[in-house]
Amino acid sequence: MTTFRDPGCGCCHKWAAAMRKAGFTVNVRDADMGAVKQRLKVPEALASCHTTVVGGLVVEGHVPAAAIQRLLAARPKGVIGIAAPGMPRGSPGMEMPDGSRDPLNLTLFDAAGRSRPFA
Repeated sequence: MTTFRDPGCGCCHKWAAAMRKAGFTVNVRDADMGAVKQRLKVPEALASCHTTVVGGLVVEGHVPAAAIQRLLAARPKGVIGIAAPGMPRGSPGMEMPDGSRDPLNLTLFDAAGRSRPFA
């Protein structure tokens, strides 16, 4: 997997470490994130701090490894990616010292920008 990140963001390396622990090989690259998201057709409403490409699919933000593995196995028709919009507390790379968590609303999206929940 290749993860593109803004050079000023620190949580991206924490997320990449979690993916490595789950068995993924991760290459992290600094990039112009606006250009990356546009090229990979990430809907603006689903944007997060980093964007990853793995197995021909886009992973936007702090998506857990288990969800990525499920997506890669299922490959739903028309889907180009999965997103964890924003930067949800408690998600991989966004762990809080007090253990607090935000709801993790994983969302699938297609090349036209349509989205639906990832069940």
